[in-house]
Amino acid sequence: MDIVERIHEKQQADEKLALDAAALAGHILLESGAEIFRVEETIKRVANAYGMKGEGAFVLSSGIFLTEESHKHGFYANVKHIPLSGVHLDKVAAVNQLSREIENGMHTPAEALEKLNEIKSMPEKPKLAQMLATGVGSGCFCYLFGGSVFDGMTSFLVGCILCMYLSVVGKRKKRTSKIVVNITSGMLVTALSILFYLCGIGESLNHIVIGSIIPLVPGVAFTNAIRDIASEDYISGTVRIVDVVLVAFSIAMGVGLVYTIFSRMVGGIVLW
Repeated sequence: MDIVERIHEKQQADEKLALDAAALAGHILLESGAEIFRVEETIKRVANAYGMKGEGAFVLSSGIFLTEESHKHGFYANVKHIPLSGVHLDKVAAVNQLSREIENGMHTPAEALEKLNEIKSMPEKPKLAQMLATGVGSGCFCYLFGGSVFDGMTSFLVGCILCMYLSVVGKRKKRTSKIVVNITSGMLVTALSILFYLCGIGESLNHIVIGSIIPLVPGVAFTNAIRDIASEDYISGTVRIVDVVLVAFSIAMGVGLVYTIFSRMVGGIVLW
């Protein structure tokens, strides 16, 4: 009888680990900006790989509800709240690769859980690389939208400074509201663009500002929102659309405030 109970306990522990791994995989994906259908599919694949149905996964843009009922080992429930955050495509790719390996039987539940924890704690790219990438993106988009080479160089400088500002704000212990961050970022970008323009660095203020605010534009979030709606995940798609609209409104407000203040200060001179 003792042997049967030990086997029963081991099977129950393995099932819990497997479902914990499935829930954590979904958590990482959703937290990293993946689409709802991708999160649900990954949870189901991981659960199926370990002999469970995984049909009880219900995913929203800000949370995961995972339940599994076993006639032998009882009932499992896992609820996680996941606030909307940034996009980390490297983590999404890592979880996708791991889920394929799990389907091929390459990892036990305990090993899968350990690897998922490693993916969750993956470090960000070096700050210098982030700053250069932001600057290059700003400069290139400025040029693509019709700015000159000098405008692109100016946008590069503004983009680098913007990345430094976002990095400082992100390090704060108390989380700053996304609306406040985007308003102040829009103000900073516009103020720096005007300053460089008045110093003779750059030829078109409009193109400099347009290129410099591109890193703030939530393009991936907007694309995912459309894909969620197309996949009939209307609640999550609508929430993400609202988030995108608020971010865009906040950026526009920051830019407009600085333009208005400076225009009043210089007597209504048109800068562009």
